[in-house]
Amino acid sequence: MSVERLWAPWRVEYVREIGRDEDCFLCRAARRETPGGAAACDEDRTSLVLWRCETCFAVLNRWPYNNGHLLIAPNEHKGDLVELTERELADQMDMLKRCERNLRSAISPDGFNVGLNLGRTSGAGLADHVHWHLVPRWNGDTNFMPVLASTKVIPQSLEELWELLRQVDGER
Repeated sequence: MSVERLWAPWRVEYVREIGRDEDCFLCRAARRETPGGAAACDEDRTSLVLWRCETCFAVLNRWPYNNGHLLIAPNEHKGDLVELTERELADQMDMLKRCERNLRSAISPDGFNVGLNLGRTSGAGLADHVHWHLVPRWNGDTNFMPVLASTKVIPQSLEELWELLRQVDGER
């Protein structure tokens, strides 16, 4: 049986950055040093955090597989689902629903991939802070660029998408 390989050379920059990161990027995003007000919103914009609740938050993935790729993570640094409280799990499911609704409204995907990687051997780039991936998908979104040019086309800047998603959110 031959093994097929999916090459994603554009991801190497992400892998290198995670290896250099001494502090968990999700923990940095979770703790907002400035309480409330415009400064807090500016920090969220810089860290690409879209929405927060008492136990979790949603953030744009800086290394997206597709435009609109979001991460949903607990505020606390926990590495596995069994470590999460029922409240944390419920809040993350509510946040996933909120993210899906807002992505549908803002960028009209045809579907989504939703999942999480538990542990390094499962593919988790950040194995110690559990997080969900919500990846918008469109009919025909696979094209020749990744195969022939080793390039993944993301048609929208993270900053522009952050602004758009914040505008369409009905729960602010």
